[in-house]
Amino acid sequence: MAYIETRKDKNGKTRYRSQVRLKGFPTQSATFERKTDAKRWAQQTEAAIREGRHFKTVESKRHTVGEMIDRYINKVLPLKDPYQQSIQKTQLEWWKKKIGSYTLADATSALITEFRYELLDGETHMSNKRAPATVNRYLAALSHCFTICVNEWEWLDDSPMRKVGKYKEPRGRIRFLSDDERKRLLDACKKSSNHLLYPIVVIALSTGARRGEILSLKWNHVDLRRKIIVLYKTKNEEVRTLPLVAHALEEVKKINKVRSIDTDLLFPGRNRNQPIDIRVAWGKALEKAEIADFRFHDLRHSAASYLAMNGATLTEIADILGHKTLQMVKRYSHLTEQHTAKVVTKMNRQIFE
Repeated sequence: MAYIETRKDKNGKTRYRSQVRLKGFPTQSATFERKTDAKRWAQQTEAAIREGRHFKTVESKRHTVGEMIDRYINKVLPLKDPYQQSIQKTQLEWWKKKIGSYTLADATSALITEFRYELLDGETHMSNKRAPATVNRYLAALSHCFTICVNEWEWLDDSPMRKVGKYKEPRGRIRFLSDDERKRLLDACKKSSNHLLYPIVVIALSTGARRGEILSLKWNHVDLRRKIIVLYKTKNEEVRTLPLVAHALEEVKKINKVRSIDTDLLFPGRNRNQPIDIRVAWGKALEKAEIADFRFHDLRHSAASYLAMNGATLTEIADILGHKTLQMVKRYSHLTEQHTAKVVTKMNRQIFE
């Protein structure tokens, strides 16, 4: 129930103290100069408490965006794979720098949209423009932050990201290695001073696994008897099993013979509890192999393209790559169509010629 109490301040002015008392909830109070304001506040507050909105509003005014991001980085981010941690921490720290001082209540969709424009128009530390897809990844990182804040911490009633639009991304490119490029790259990786680069690249080409998935592999994820790799930390947060066959199996067996007992990682770095950093070695291998416009993620495209050209269906490719829908693998449809055309041509020659 709501109570309005009339009071006199030290100057003799009349003030109206409004109190809202509901069983099971702490008493809420506020003081006003006009009785009508006190009554209106009491009605609105009582309604908000009954509907479960009031205390979230209070929390949203009590916490800043910076506090939300810090808690997310400390509590949620460590549960992701190391590669994703590194990327998303950088993205979230950018947001913290820009809007960290705002309260959650003041972090509106309009505010975030303004900084979305800045992301697209601004430059990185390397003086490069961000692509629309990159801006969308920044938005996705912040969006998940707000989602956790709403659903688990109850600091906010609703996420402002619901009304923030994303940029249309160009159709994903298909850059895969030609036979000659593949031979040159593998030769360069084999000669690299980083002895783990070659097996990492072989596994990527053989299975289509992502860099983060490969680098976070542990020995209990590998079953040499059954010849499989079980990925527990994937982008889609689903367990995925990959065949470990042929040359990739041989390379893993070689590593197993000389594996370190002080870590359970397949590819440990200097800090034995952290995966190896292959960025420098990878760049040198590309340079030595004289391969341009090629990223590590394109090894995944290469694996998918080889599967398509060897007769795999889009469904099979999606299963191997871990895509939930066929939308992402439609880019390889022209390769499967080429294979189908070859099969039909061969059949026609046999029956008509």
